[in-house]
Amino acid sequence: MKIAAIAAAALLALSLPATAAAPALPKFTDHYAQNGAVKIHYATAGDASKPLVIMIHGYPDYWYTWRNLMAELSPQYRVAAMDTRGYNLSDKPDGVAAYAMPNLIGDVEAVIKAEGRKSAIVVGHDWGAAIAWQTVLNKPELVNRLVIISVPHPANMARELKINPDQQRNSNYARNFQKEGSEKNINLATIYGWMTDEAAKPAYKEAFARSSPAAMMAYYKANYPDSSGAAPIPTFPKIKVPVLVLHGMKDNALLSPGHNGTWDQVDADTTVVMFPNSSHWVEQDAGPLANKAIHDWLNERPVDPKSQR
Repeated sequence: MKIAAIAAAALLALSLPATAAAPALPKFTDHYAQNGAVKIHYATAGDASKPLVIMIHGYPDYWYTWRNLMAELSPQYRVAAMDTRGYNLSDKPDGVAAYAMPNLIGDVEAVIKAEGRKSAIVVGHDWGAAIAWQTVLNKPELVNRLVIISVPHPANMARELKINPDQQRNSNYARNFQKEGSEKNINLATIYGWMTDEAAKPAYKEAFARSSPAAMMAYYKANYPDSSGAAPIPTFPKIKVPVLVLHGMKDNALLSPGHNGTWDQVDADTTVVMFPNSSHWVEQDAGPLANKAIHDWLNERPVDPKSQR
């Protein structure tokens, strides 16, 4: 059943027109959620009576990376895209410990509660995907559906860091980020060079001028898995909600073998879609193709908004 789901999703994605235009951007509204002393900014679109979708960005990014997916989903969903702590308009607490995973999960929970819900569909990319995995594993009651972009399940990532020399080599950047003083090498004026949408670049420039390089590096220092090969591969309870994974085959940071066996970590339908011409930035490179695949997958697995309250 799970293998069939993978094939079906791949055929679905391939059937979509590669030149399809993205929907016009909706009106975004700013909000704040409180997790203890830390204030988290997020932007919303869509009717508050619809099923809630929480979107979590990675490094180096901010909520606006989800603008086109928000446009795709907002007619049928309430969409809320976070600035994770340390970025843009969210608070930037001092110290590596402030960025430990329990605090990041707490930020997601705070946004869900600020929206008047007890659970949500959760979408994440890069560090946002790592946070999404850990949210469903540690607080499964918060997550109705899980959409992951790029990052393998944490057990699979640990496996790859232990046995896959290519992944070990391609994780050197993360080990460098974990070094003392790594934040001094972050140039906020150029860090958004991966962004190819010229119209978005001024907004990125402003958002990163408000962001903290020390916070960006703290995610790696507090949470990046051991890559020495000495640590045992951790085990986790099986995920009980449907999972969609999107991955760009040209991703040089997180290699595709990390997704092998994802279905063994999930006790629900599991769909993996590979985009052969996409880099790590699937939501940018695959554009409407990826957004439509997410939209269609969610529509086939409806969530009653009453169940989220």
